Amino acid sequence: MNKALIAMSGGVDSSVAACLMKEQGYSCLGITMKLFHNEDVGLSREHTCCSLEDVEDARSVAYQLGIPYYVFNFTERFRECVIDKFIEAYENGITPNPCIDCNRYLKFDKLFQRAKELDYDYVVTGHYARVEYDTSSNRYLLKKALDRDKDQSYVLYAMTQEQLAHTLFPLGKLTKSKVREIAEKHGFINAKKHDSQDICFVTNGKYADFIGVYTGKNYPKGNFVDLNGNILGTHQGIIHYTIGQRRGLNISAGVPMYVYDINPTNNTVILGTDNQLYTKKLIAKDINLISVPFLEKTVRLKAKVRYRHSEQWATVTQTDSDTLEIEFDEPQRAVTKGQAVVLYDGDIVIGGGTIQ
Repeated sequence: MNKALIAMSGGVDSSVAACLMKEQGYSCLGITMKLFHNEDVGLSREHTCCSLEDVEDARSVAYQLGIPYYVFNFTERFRECVIDKFIEAYENGITPNPCIDCNRYLKFDKLFQRAKELDYDYVVTGHYARVEYDTSSNRYLLKKALDRDKDQSYVLYAMTQEQLAHTLFPLGKLTKSKVREIAEKHGFINAKKHDSQDICFVTNGKYADFIGVYTGKNYPKGNFVDLNGNILGTHQGIIHYTIGQRRGLNISAGVPMYVYDINPTNNTVILGTDNQLYTKKLIAKDINLISVPFLEKTVRLKAKVRYRHSEQWATVTQTDSDTLEIEFDEPQRAVTKGQAVVLYDGDIVIGGGTIQ
């Protein structure tokens, strides 16, 4: 009998994933990853936060399914690879994507290692994506979910061939409504639970507040300047801003102004007009290719520069083992350092990298 380690977040998706694996005859083990301590993210030790509720929801579903359930403590790894990286990025004028880092360094690295140690064949998550084996290329492919509104392939682009070979996404061919229907049919406690929207460790949705509390630092004010270096006003510290932002600038310039760039060296936030935010080219580093080992020639693909961004046609060239040059057919708005660019050929994820 194949053995599946189920990453159970306490949400409806991972609960239904566990249910489907049990119904398919797998020997299942439910796991919740403890990723941070309450006091580390500005909550009291006694605070009954969502993470504790999530653990109890996951435990309830596992008990109902009759599968063993454990909580694994990965707080140190999460701090090093997600929280510290998140803070360092904002301190350097870069906008990070902690959900991608969590998948890369926790779910499909640390948890993957633990599954191997425990002699489990597969790691299973509630992500909306698909894995298929392509006999012609002898490679595992990552593909979009059939439910396009829920597709999460963008945040999974860093997966390796070995990880894809031992990962199952049971929800990849289901709609969200069908998933809730299955949960209600089984009477799961979280059948109507809302999807989590914010970053799990930023409890009030305000990233700068979290960074200030977590580090204990005061981030100095500085100048808003235009592209010619003219001072337009005073910013509240560079951690408060990201490319394309308009809200919270509190300046009067005659025309709407947006964050164009951030310079941590001289502590300035550069503002521009909307039409100055558009660019046709980007460079990506720290790349991972899935469907091919290397892009041998320049190719035409669709590229996505944010999770909620619609894919756009582009010409893609791999210039060395870790660099992609991407030129879009049409200029793209607010391409942001630190975010991921992910490449698609139809449903297939070719790979991606971090925007430089």
